[in-house]
Amino acid sequence: MAHTDKPLAELLDYLPPVREPEDFEAFWEATLQEARAAGIELRCTPVETPYRTVDVHDVSFRGFGGDRINAWFTVPRDVPGLLPAVVEFIGYNGGRDLPGESLHWASAGYAHLQMDTRGQGSGWGGGGSTPDPHGSGPSVAGFMTRGIEDPQHYYYRRVFTDAVRAVQAARALPGVDPERTAVHGVSQGGGIALAVGGLVPDLSAVMTDVPFLCHFERGVEICTTDPFAEITRYLSVHRGSAEKVFGTLSYFDAVNFAKRATAPAMFSVGLMDTICPPSTVYAAYNHCAAEHKHIVNYPFNDHEGGQSHQRRKQMAWLAGVMDPCPAA
Repeated sequence: MAHTDKPLAELLDYLPPVREPEDFEAFWEATLQEARAAGIELRCTPVETPYRTVDVHDVSFRGFGGDRINAWFTVPRDVPGLLPAVVEFIGYNGGRDLPGESLHWASAGYAHLQMDTRGQGSGWGGGGSTPDPHGSGPSVAGFMTRGIEDPQHYYYRRVFTDAVRAVQAARALPGVDPERTAVHGVSQGGGIALAVGGLVPDLSAVMTDVPFLCHFERGVEICTTDPFAEITRYLSVHRGSAEKVFGTLSYFDAVNFAKRATAPAMFSVGLMDTICPPSTVYAAYNHCAAEHKHIVNYPFNDHEGGQSHQRRKQMAWLAGVMDPCPAA
């Protein structure tokens, strides 16, 4: 493993032009307005677990197209007052796992909503349980090319809409202080968190670790590993479709959401990352509109990034941005 991307000195000032459609904001406003019209229809059911210090609930809500999206809602037990919330999104082809398998945010005093990613959850971890009932045209195995020649039908239009709705759901759950909401994710989850940061204007914080879905054209150009390589394989067969494909992807590039994300932001990057190359991460970071932002570099790490080391840094940072103590 070695540094295969730009040196850090260049990354610090890397501010590339990133394709953005003229109707980007209108596209997303129409998409979210359609989702809001369907209502949230929030459900929250207690779940039995062997854990004695937290309570876990099976939550579901209406996402894109009115489809029901599942999540786990975990809170510290017997804490009075309203808690700040962390809404978490999952890495590529992971699922929400079993109830209680993600305890660190609740253990630190936050209400934690972990959203299942529609159609995913069979690649690692303990599985997912949210179907994606929408079909697409021809695509490469995986999720990156589903509906890729039309932004209206692209897979991540549904996922990003689900994620915005997850924040709405979290704010409506019992015991949550709706004025204190952060989003978090690793890899794909980090890209989704950036998208939500650009679409929800009143977040308290955005935490994005080794984020995927950033600067698609750069990722496809230099990356030989999946998931970026799914797009490469698609284009190797669908010759002549590059302009249409990258036109679609411009509506979903996390860099374009980062330009609109103003909440305090914490990024991390692995400088030897071969899955989400550091130049794609720095493109999002340097374009991020947050007045208060910083990035943690892991010089000798691949896509695993900081792991528990980063989690400790996040806990300290988030406590400074958003007091974890319950509101009266």
